[in-house]
Amino acid sequence: MNRPTVLILASDPAFSREVTANWPQDPYRGGPEFTVLDQECFVDLEDSHYDLAIADASSAEKLKRQRKSERPKTKNKPTDLKQSLGAAGKPAIIIHSDGARGFCNLQGSVLELRRDAGIWPLVAGLIGSEILRRRHAESRAVEAEKICAAAQAEATLGRYMVGMRTNINNALTTVLGNAELLVHEPGLPATIATQADALRNMALRLNEVFQRFSSLEKELVVAARESGKKSVAAGS
Repeated sequence: MNRPTVLILASDPAFSREVTANWPQDPYRGGPEFTVLDQECFVDLEDSHYDLAIADASSAEKLKRQRKSERPKTKNKPTDLKQSLGAAGKPAIIIHSDGARGFCNLQGSVLELRRDAGIWPLVAGLIGSEILRRRHAESRAVEAEKICAAAQAEATLGRYMVGMRTNINNALTTVLGNAELLVHEPGLPATIATQADALRNMALRLNEVFQRFSSLEKELVVAARESGKKSVAAGS
């Protein structure tokens, strides 16, 4: 599985070092891949490929001035960091250097936190890792739903074919019986005899296929019964 990508938006190298150094370790899936981007580069976050963004709010004013100076070239673009991250539609954490102690604000997919000395990298890392864990779980849930829907469609088709088995077997028996009579008909032209023999062989193959369906049906019943027994034993 691909590792998630955390995009760090900051012009201060110390900010990115604090984030990466204090990121919680995941012994099962490993840590994310970190990409550091200077504020002068993140004009089009909508086109960036990442799973979570962590931004230094001190970059916001410089970005805002940059956007204003380029307004003719960046028409309809967001004019500040929060708007840029919100427009991207992906989870983001903005770290502010000011604000009341314990400041926390959630708007859409953007979470704003205060840069409390000493603890902000740990808080950002814990929240960020939980966001990535949930996104991973949601992605697996969506994939499981798709697999389940496909399995249900195949099961419906299988049940229909099993239900039609008797009718098809009756038709195959009729075809097979008439093909046998034709093959053993005295004085039958060679071309017709060849065609009748091919028809008989095909009917035999189809009959084998539907016999296999009957066998599979029994196997599935036995497997479901055994699975139920194991579930009961595990729960007791």
